[in-house]
Amino acid sequence: KADVDGMLDALIPDETIYPPEIFRAVRYSLFAGGKRIRPILCLAAAKAVGGEPKPILPVACAIEMIHTYSLIHDDLPAMDNDDYRRGRLTSHKVFGEDLAILAGDALLTEAFQIMTRREVTAALPPDRLLLVVREIAEAAGWFGMVGGQVLDVQSAGQTVDPEPLYAIHRMKTGAMILVSLRTGAILAGATEKPLAALSDYGRQIGLAFQIADDILNVEGDKTLLGKGTGSDAARGKVTFPLLLGIEASRSRAEELVRGAVEALAPFDEKAEPLRWIARYVLERKS
Repeated sequence: KADVDGMLDALIPDETIYPPEIFRAVRYSLFAGGKRIRPILCLAAAKAVGGEPKPILPVACAIEMIHTYSLIHDDLPAMDNDDYRRGRLTSHKVFGEDLAILAGDALLTEAFQIMTRREVTAALPPDRLLLVVREIAEAAGWFGMVGGQVLDVQSAGQTVDPEPLYAIHRMKTGAMILVSLRTGAILAGATEKPLAALSDYGRQIGLAFQIADDILNVEGDKTLLGKGTGSDAARGKVTFPLLLGIEASRSRAEELVRGAVEALAPFDEKAEPLRWIARYVLERKS
């Protein structure tokens, strides 16, 4: 996390650069205390296949920038209309809707600029980098995060069966978690079998992460969460606790985490951070 924060600070212009308001808004959300799960998964996947994480760090940071853009836009009045995130006022509450939209747009756009900078491309095989840039774009786009958000918005107040709900969260949350792992592994030169195992881990951990989020929205501590609880129910959103109940949802998350850890059986101690993160998904309070 310290490495990711340090690199992000170096990559993002400070507020003395013109026009200062965009950098102030971007930094406000980017350095709001995020856990950096996605870039950490990226770096941990590289380590698990015997790679060196350092050259991959700028790409991992670009993934975090895309994630932060999605949070800024999710909080907007036209979407989830949230006032707080991570214990602070959301971007649009501080800077206005117009600048919040532009901050999100800038983070998404500049993420791809960072991944194609000469100093980044010089340290990574170009064929691998081209592949992961495409995969990241797909995971963030209409067959991934954006598409999942569309389905999530449209399902509010509707009756949804479990399988469509799984599809929503595989796209909305799971796609960017999966591609974080695949990015680290591909850039580190993973062969087919390790990449398939890490992808299996990613698919399961991504869904478990969303189920855990749904549970926290029902019974989490709003002080630890840094935002209100019960907002999903108030907006009529379809969630795993609403559909399955709390205990069944918790059991499903536990089952997915066990499956994710089992997917790492071919790896040695270099994959221990990934095993720890899988357990953390169930234990986290925020």
